[in-house]
Amino acid sequence: MTVNSNSTVDVSIIIVSWNVCDLLTQCLDTILASPVNAVSDDDDMPLTDHMTVEIIVVDSASTDDTVRVIAEQYPQVTLLAQTENVGFTRGNNIGLEVARGRYLFLLNPDTEVLNDAIPQMVAYLGDHPAVGIVGPHTLNTDGTTQSSRRHFPTKQLAFFESTWLQPLAPQSILDHYTIANMPDDAVIPVDWVQGSALIARREVYADIGGLDEGYVMYSEEMDWCKRARDAGWNATYLGTAQIIHHGGKSSEQVGAHKHIWFQESKVRYFRKHHGTGFATLLRLFLLVSYLWQIAIESAKGALGHKREMRRERVQTYWKVVRSGLKGN
Repeated sequence: MTVNSNSTVDVSIIIVSWNVCDLLTQCLDTILASPVNAVSDDDDMPLTDHMTVEIIVVDSASTDDTVRVIAEQYPQVTLLAQTENVGFTRGNNIGLEVARGRYLFLLNPDTEVLNDAIPQMVAYLGDHPAVGIVGPHTLNTDGTTQSSRRHFPTKQLAFFESTWLQPLAPQSILDHYTIANMPDDAVIPVDWVQGSALIARREVYADIGGLDEGYVMYSEEMDWCKRARDAGWNATYLGTAQIIHHGGKSSEQVGAHKHIWFQESKVRYFRKHHGTGFATLLRLFLLVSYLWQIAIESAKGALGHKREMRRERVQTYWKVVRSGLKGN
């Protein structure tokens, strides 16, 4: 049996990659070793467990060997090589635009798919028609659990999560946000799941469209899940399906930009879903927070405590302040 270019496949796996060739090939190898096989127009490509899968790699103008290696060593992969760095969100949308799958699996390049995670997630969606999005149990490199399931953030949480106030936050607020009171292998309804590994049914994409490209990086999956919920779709954390996420290998390359993108995305999310007034208040609070951190780091550096580290942090935080966190 073959699948031609006009046919629908069961699962489209979309991977956006930027300068992480070794991790990407490791990711692809785990997909190809799992109980599903990628398909192309090759008559010799087998199908396993009656599931057809296509792999789409959107390369965001990598300067390493990614394009050459994928083209030469993975002919079954659809490679969409970009001429510029299109960013994570736009890259996923480029993949979504050409994907043929009944289910759309957004997967980071620094992940490994374990055992039958893909068939498990597909089977769950098949058995639960009201669920539009599923996320797996995500592990860190050392095998510990990576927190990847969430409730939607409240206005109160916005001032604590990932700010200097987080250590002062009531633990109950943080635990509710991360759904910390449930076992790691639980199967539970959630509000949103981490975008490092997220599978959605095509009907969700048809209803709400792709990711909001106003988010360069961070919060785009939270926004997508929020829009899906508003359209009537539920999300589930499937703790019995596992992947490994080595974490942040692309974002490590962008330095201060990841601070700016993270906080701008946070402000954008609250502007979209909680109003301009609150988003403006949040943006001002974040800017004051970074100014406060600049003062603290400068004082510690002046006292001779890890001066080089303090200097780098001050430079980073000033870039955030100068950006204004205005976003799009």
